[in-house]
Amino acid sequence: MALGSLLPELQPGGSGRTPLIERVGRWAREKPDAPAFTFVDYSLDPSGVKFTLSWAETDRRARATAAGLRRAAGPGERAALLLPQNHEYMMTMLGAMYARVVAVPLFSPDQPGHGERLVGVYNDADPTVIVTTRSAEPHVEKFLADNDVPRPREVVFADDIDPALAAEWRDEPIDPDDLAYLQYTSGSTRRPAGVEITHASLAANALQLWAGWAPDTPNPELVTWLPLFHDMGLMSAMGLPLVYGDHVIYTAPLSFLMRPMRWLQLISECENVYTAAPNFAYEYVASQATPEKVAELDLSGLITCLNGAEPVRASTMAAFAETFAPAGLRAGAQAPAFGLAEATVFVTAAAEDVPPKVITVDRDALALGGLEQCEAGAGRESLLVSCGRPVGQFVAIVDPETRVEQLDGRVGEIWVHGPNNSPGYWRNPERTRATFGAELAAAGALPEGPWMRTGDYGVVHEGELYVTGRIKDLIIVDGRNHYPQDLEVTTQESHAAVRPEFVAAFAVEDGGAERLVVVAERNRRVPLARLDLDEVHGAVRAAVSVEHEMSVHDFVLIEPGGVSRTSSGKVARAATRQRYLDGGLPTTRARLAARK
Repeated sequence: MALGSLLPELQPGGSGRTPLIERVGRWAREKPDAPAFTFVDYSLDPSGVKFTLSWAETDRRARATAAGLRRAAGPGERAALLLPQNHEYMMTMLGAMYARVVAVPLFSPDQPGHGERLVGVYNDADPTVIVTTRSAEPHVEKFLADNDVPRPREVVFADDIDPALAAEWRDEPIDPDDLAYLQYTSGSTRRPAGVEITHASLAANALQLWAGWAPDTPNPELVTWLPLFHDMGLMSAMGLPLVYGDHVIYTAPLSFLMRPMRWLQLISECENVYTAAPNFAYEYVASQATPEKVAELDLSGLITCLNGAEPVRASTMAAFAETFAPAGLRAGAQAPAFGLAEATVFVTAAAEDVPPKVITVDRDALALGGLEQCEAGAGRESLLVSCGRPVGQFVAIVDPETRVEQLDGRVGEIWVHGPNNSPGYWRNPERTRATFGAELAAAGALPEGPWMRTGDYGVVHEGELYVTGRIKDLIIVDGRNHYPQDLEVTTQESHAAVRPEFVAAFAVEDGGAERLVVVAERNRRVPLARLDLDEVHGAVRAAVSVEHEMSVHDFVLIEPGGVSRTSSGKVARAATRQRYLDGGLPTTRARLAARK
């Protein structure tokens, strides 16, 4: 079944293709003194120091950056952003769009845990210039010296660009189909995939997201800590404010990870505020809240908190709602969503100001491709969270083999068609054709193509989208389908020594058959001295056997921080599987043996 329609401005010939960067100058003229971007720096003071740029200052600095970049790179050449998250990063993105230089949003090389990914992405993008800051210069020099990567033509220091250069910049016509930036997807062990985001797809998706969030409140503000090199972070902090000239308040991801309550404290300072984050962030901040900390918050102004970028868990939403209801959090503020970089970011959201819809379904029927609701406590159930409906684009559930659209209630691959879809992957025509060139076997009233294949399984029920899992992560044992997230939830609930949200379930081949392997991090709250490994192993195996009627070929408890994660914080099952096969996991058993 298909969902969706196009917004009027996104129809052929509509205003939705106008590059967003042109709106910066508009807001600089119409409301020059209004706040545009506020960066909160917690490295200078634990309570945060705010640096605000007005729209006039934003436009001036973006044009100066454009002039500085054009001295080093021409239109269509790539500029790799290897700098910390702050105003220099934001102005570089905007300046690159003015200059028609293709930005490659990355991060400073000193960020821990992503060195191998940075090398792969940098080589794939083959940038002409690097943009960094003086503070990050030693890390960039070390990155270039230690790795087999092409040397840039020039290194541009964003904090050295003279604002007076703005007077040199002369606006140039921007083709909506020109590339604005390359968004590299996270978490893959394959060759890095640079998703080509055009000026038109960026503008379309920003309009779709605002329409999906229904921002019918005066002077809305956005609060975010998400990394700007991630698709949802970049859209939240940069794309959305440009649509209507709204104010965004942002900080660095590490500031949130060190003290997650900072996120909600910033939200408390706003009257009408929107935010977005992956599921793990809502789980994390709820786990760190105390009644005393909650009492200091006022979340009555939080209009929508979008939950996306990874599987949305019903238990997380329930815990977040219960924890922060005393602070004024509305029941309808949480908005589960689905999206991916290949669609720029946003596809669907459930943001109708009602509590999130959760249905209980029969797990066995779902594994066979059908959605059957059942009573809670039936013993063979899974909880599915509605991700709502698309706005300004079409979503279809399709049998990936026959390319036939599925009926309501039947599981299939989620396909997307709309002006927000990327034209393809950077310098990868074969993968582009496989992902972005799909056509329906019988389109009917829908467009025949091109459709973008998401690689996700989903089902439409009562006009709303439910995401059931990644096709590549599906575990098939003894001819039965199992979704890894179900096995991971069962594992983390089986024993207190398993760290919630840090479990990876996957299949390995053994004797010509697929076998289940589960890797889980140890919960720090259970001291090593009190840990009974045999008890943990037995509890996990028993729970999986009872809940899923399958055997665990191998269960490995590893030390905290051992499960591979993507740049956006999601569990990277494929990378964890490879480390398991290579024998590279930091097992708790080895840690215990070393203590003896």
